[in-house]
Amino acid sequence: MILSIVRTAMLSLRRDRAALVLSFVLPIVFFSIFAVIFGGRRNVAAKINVIVVDQDLSLASQRLIEGLKSEGSLVVATRPEPKKGVTQPEYTAATAEAAVKAGAAPVALVVPHGFGENPISFEGGGNVPVIQMLKDPSDMVASQMIAGLLQKVAMTSMPDVMAGLGSKYVDRFAGGLTHEQHKRIDGSLDQLRRYQSQPNAARQSGGGALLSVKARDVVGENKDNPMVSFYAAAIGVMFLLFTASGAAGSLLDEVENGTLDRVLSSRVTMTALLAGKVAYSALLAFSQLVLMFLWAWAVFKLDFFSHIPGFVVMGVSTAFAVGAFGILLASVCGTRAQLGALSTLVILVMSSVGGSMFPRFLMPEAMQKAGLLTINAWAIDGFTKVFWRDEPVSHLWPQVLVLLTVGVALFAIARKLAQRWDYT
Repeated sequence: MILSIVRTAMLSLRRDRAALVLSFVLPIVFFSIFAVIFGGRRNVAAKINVIVVDQDLSLASQRLIEGLKSEGSLVVATRPEPKKGVTQPEYTAATAEAAVKAGAAPVALVVPHGFGENPISFEGGGNVPVIQMLKDPSDMVASQMIAGLLQKVAMTSMPDVMAGLGSKYVDRFAGGLTHEQHKRIDGSLDQLRRYQSQPNAARQSGGGALLSVKARDVVGENKDNPMVSFYAAAIGVMFLLFTASGAAGSLLDEVENGTLDRVLSSRVTMTALLAGKVAYSALLAFSQLVLMFLWAWAVFKLDFFSHIPGFVVMGVSTAFAVGAFGILLASVCGTRAQLGALSTLVILVMSSVGGSMFPRFLMPEAMQKAGLLTINAWAIDGFTKVFWRDEPVSHLWPQVLVLLTVGVALFAIARKLAQRWDYT
């Protein structure tokens, strides 16, 4: 009897493709996504963008920058990307800070004047020039990683400077060196400099706080709860997608109970019907966003009311895109059961890749690019500009343009697929 019950249940599951997909395909998809993100393979790990400003222009500062460029986990920029083929001037301290505020890189390093004269110190005194680290605190990993790599590069890229300063401190604190000892040290330093100038010279890793570095937040320094806006947008967009797909399911209900034929037999066209359902879904989604951010303001001290123009622009654009997305899913499916399975699979995948579950800047580069194919990524980027970077509404045009274009495209595809329901 037990075996018969199990066999009957297995046959029922086999016939229910929606349940079959949720039971077996969805876990594999999610495992694959998170295995790529957290797998720890260095060849797919996300590289960190860092801006470097060389105010010293000395041999030591140039070696430090070259050492940072040789690190496989960093992408070092000393000037902005060319615009229309025109090379841009090198970063200054002011332009580097503005670039970090705009999100071009999570960290900028400013190597000060006088660095080459005394780049490192074994005393920890105040006479050593201090490297300024301008950082975006929303990316906590980048600043910590670069701080550690700076100390490593100080050892690997400037061994002759290290040895020279070491002999100076020994001479100062050990009572002085003899002429013969100075001669031997100078000879060894000459050999080390020649070795350092050779291409592809083998270097050894080292550690210790040899460089003096001072970090300063340039974004969100005056915010009470800086990351709450990110989570409000990330979680909010994911649930908007579920809401929109559920609301669009009313179209399938109307097909099943015959209401759609009666509606289309009147003066209502299929285009007008779909547009009305998108408008309803968008209104519902925008209302959810308002409630989400008002809750964040009341409970988590989000600075909401000073960002209302940007919120409205991003909210309306996001709501329209998710509304069109929901009606597309309904047009693809034939029943509510199919819609439930497909929407769960697609929305969860979009949310995991698009940054609703895990910040995109911590993902491998390929995953970050894949995230740009989702509504989540563009919506989160737009809300981050508004609430985290305090950018004006005019700076939201890339996100707004993509979301509106996606909404129009999805609606057009949905209308094409809905031709099978047209009243004839």
